[in-house]
Amino acid sequence: QGRLVESGGGSVPPGGSLRLSCASSLSIFSMDTLGWYRQTPGSQREWVAEIKYEGSKPNAKSIEERFTISKDYRANSIYLDMRDLKPEDTAVYYCRTEGQSGDVTWGQGTQVTISS
Repeated sequence: QGRLVESGGGSVPPGGSLRLSCASSLSIFSMDTLGWYRQTPGSQREWVAEIKYEGSKPNAKSIEERFTISKDYRANSIYLDMRDLKPEDTAVYYCRTEGQSGDVTWGQGTQVTISS
C-alpha cells in the first residue's frame, strides 16, 4: 500500500487563500478516486472535494465553489486550492485515494487554521 503526505497547511486570516498538496508514493494515474476530507475535534470526517473517474473521464466536485481540487500525474500529487477562507474552514485536512480494487489510503493530515 502506498503513502500519502499532505503539506501546505497553516494559519491565515479570514478571506485568505491556501493551497494544500498531497504527494503519493504510488502512481495516481490508475486511481479511481482522489479526494480531500476535513475533520474538527469531536466531529466526523467531512468530505470536501474529489476527482472520481467515470470510465476514462475525470469528474471533479467540491463542497463549495471556493474549493478546487486538481491533480498532477507527473508529480503524483493532488491539490486543494482554497480561497475566501472562513473561520469555520478551520480543521485538519486529509488526502484520500481509492484504487480500482477499492483499496483506500489516507494521509496523516495537515492543520488549517483561519483566524484573525
